[in-house]
Amino acid sequence: MIREAHVSLQSFTLGLGVLSYLIASCGGLGVLGVWLGHYLWAYCGVFYLAVNLLLLLVYRGDDWQVAVRGCFLGACCGGGILVSVLSPTSYHVFGWYVVVLTVFHFSEYLTTAIGNPKTLTLDSYLLNHSWAYGIAAVVSWAEFFIERWLLQDMKMIWYVSIIGIIICLWGEIIRKSAMLTAKTNFNHIVQVRRQDGHELVTWGAYQLFRHPSYVGWFWWSIGTQLILVNPFCTIAYTLASWSFFNERIHFEEMTLINFFGEKYLDYQKKVGTGLPFIKGFIPKIPRKQT
Repeated sequence: MIREAHVSLQSFTLGLGVLSYLIASCGGLGVLGVWLGHYLWAYCGVFYLAVNLLLLLVYRGDDWQVAVRGCFLGACCGGGILVSVLSPTSYHVFGWYVVVLTVFHFSEYLTTAIGNPKTLTLDSYLLNHSWAYGIAAVVSWAEFFIERWLLQDMKMIWYVSIIGIIICLWGEIIRKSAMLTAKTNFNHIVQVRRQDGHELVTWGAYQLFRHPSYVGWFWWSIGTQLILVNPFCTIAYTLASWSFFNERIHFEEMTLINFFGEKYLDYQKKVGTGLPFIKGFIPKIPRKQT
């Protein structure tokens, strides 16, 4: 693993240290532990600030940028676990969601560092993926809290959330296996020029789907809304994700046909995109004149 991966992993683990609240609040620190039991978020805030001050002393430049993002995700992941353990029952699923969300973003960076370190940047965390992605997340949070306020019991339909977790896990496995299979042939940005050494990957996860990384992300995004038991966003995410990947696959396959020609066309005939009702870019072959 390259240095940035180690920095990210170490800082993520430090951020997870907010879970030390569980030990402190159980009386492990005597009177202080009892006091802390009433100030969960104050403890987490002070802990997070202390860790970031430590990171500022230890790291510089790009390493510090990597570390603060890793720490942020680790602290959020730990916070999600605390919510799922300590909060009122109707908030538990939101804690599960936060854990799934933060692990996804952290694992994107770590998997890129392992599979294709030459393309590794701060953007590999995908925290600044797009305005649309950010707005979609905020809308899903708003739906959760509004419905939790109006229909509290709906957020305690456990089997829906469990199904969502399973779908997210399935999506993560598909996506990460695709990234590790493709290695240097995988990039978060669609390439319009063929790079040296770029080859057509048709093995591993690519034997099942032409676009396994998109398949994984598609199902993961839907699964997150099932975890939250968000009926409106489940439908909206399905439609929005389908539309996004339909357009993206269409564009990407135009470039892949340009890169690999008949080799990719043969691959198209054997393996589907993996996404429902998305065929990809199929070039029109002119009819022979008789």
